[in-house]
Amino acid sequence: MVNKGFLLDTTALIDFFRGEKIVTMVSELANKLPLAVSPVTIAEIYSGIRNAEIERVEEFLSSLILYPIDGIISRRAGLYQKDYRQKGITLGLADCLIAATAVKHGLILVTKNVRHFPMPEVSVIEH
Repeated sequence: MVNKGFLLDTTALIDFFRGEKIVTMVSELANKLPLAVSPVTIAEIYSGIRNAEIERVEEFLSSLILYPIDGIISRRAGLYQKDYRQKGITLGLADCLIAATAVKHGLILVTKNVRHFPMPEVSVIEH
């Protein structure tokens, strides 16, 4: 698979906004390939955002490529959840949608929760 960029998941963005060590990592990644985000991640960020953070968060999010969820991503996410459930592994639909977005667009997923993304076709960088 040719990597076309990096998909930042919610854990990566939360740590980035908190100024943790991932700030340097995100800067280095952005120098290599484009940074992207899923609409699911944006929803998760806004569900916990503080009013004082909105302007700074919106400015950063607007600099990222946004890959919308389409039928292909939705189908793949549903199948991930179904297939892993049959193996006795519970995955959240949000994580399945993020994983399916990464796969469809050839993106490397940047996350702190590697165990949420056991799919072998998902390339993951743990931060």
